[in-house]
Amino acid sequence: MLARVLVALWASTTLCACAAKPDPRDRLAAPAAIVAPYDTSERDVIWAVLPPRNESGTSLVRTDLIGDELVAAIQQIRGVRCVPLNRALEAARELGMPDGPRDSGDAVRLADALGVDGVIASTVTAYDPYDPPILGLALALYTKPGRMSQAAQTDLDPMALRMAFSDFGRFDGVRFSGDPVSVVSEHLDARDHAVLMALRAYATGRSDPTSSLRWRVYTASMELYTRFAAHHAVGRLIDEEWLRLAREANPAAWKP
Repeated sequence: MLARVLVALWASTTLCACAAKPDPRDRLAAPAAIVAPYDTSERDVIWAVLPPRNESGTSLVRTDLIGDELVAAIQQIRGVRCVPLNRALEAARELGMPDGPRDSGDAVRLADALGVDGVIASTVTAYDPYDPPILGLALALYTKPGRMSQAAQTDLDPMALRMAFSDFGRFDGVRFSGDPVSVVSEHLDARDHAVLMALRAYATGRSDPTSSLRWRVYTASMELYTRFAAHHAVGRLIDEEWLRLAREANPAAWKP
């Protein structure tokens, strides 16, 4: 009888221990968020994006898909919204600029037609879909005077500014016509360890940590790698916007 009681207690304890053990698939982690430096007390800032120009030297590029990923990345910024790609493309065609704004004047006309605060023109500078993938993206932000200037902003958070800015991957080989307020150009080569570190950080909260590939699933698929690249380039553009508004707020501190 005593032996049966001990066996029953052991079985009960084992079952409870197994039941209490958390399933690793249930572990969740919040992905890092991009926060815009604009005053959104009245409403979010609204941008428009056009499909990027292809200057990569290969015809494999699907610029419409990259444009969709840029729109999706902008939609994830706290404080910014983006109009659908097709709507922006239709308005650009009606205004006689199917390849995007040629200068800041065109960008302002397009922004007025769409009722947005800013327009992003972009270029694909490099594209290699084979493992390890490479994607180069250059973005230029054109804005209308008003809500995206320092005069329209609340106080900037210096800590957020210091934490946001990073200079890795910068490539200054692309120029945009007119006067965009911010420009970034990123050459994201998955052989570069700095790029892989950024990719691993991006994948946190966006990939299954129990899968065989884990965060490297983003290098195994060009579609997923493009999603990372769009998010990274848009994040760098927001970094530049933090810096631009900081310079406007205190120009003397930025003089050489």
